[in-house]
Amino acid sequence: MRKVLFCAFVSMVALMDGLAPVAAQDVVIAPPPPQVEAIPVLPGPGYAWIPGYWTWVGNQWAWAPGHYELAPRPGAIWIVGHWRPLPGGRWRWVPGHWRYL
Repeated sequence: MRKVLFCAFVSMVALMDGLAPVAAQDVVIAPPPPQVEAIPVLPGPGYAWIPGYWTWVGNQWAWAPGHYELAPRPGAIWIVGHWRPLPGGRWRWVPGHWRYL
């Protein structure tokens, strides 16, 4: 079972690599509301849940599913990325990042 979960996790990370949010481009269509995700069992100590998010791919929104990530060091917390509204009806991605306490 662990091997199956590990393979699923690796596949998901590989897929998400192609779903990275747009970097230096604003989007003119508001993102849909976040999807509700079932959070799987914690894989072990030191992991944090990174929630899924909408990303702009080509000319449409695509959901990048959440996943667990090992914190870079003890006490680190994940600050969730989000889409920020801008004047003129545009939206810009603010990436998530680790914050150290």
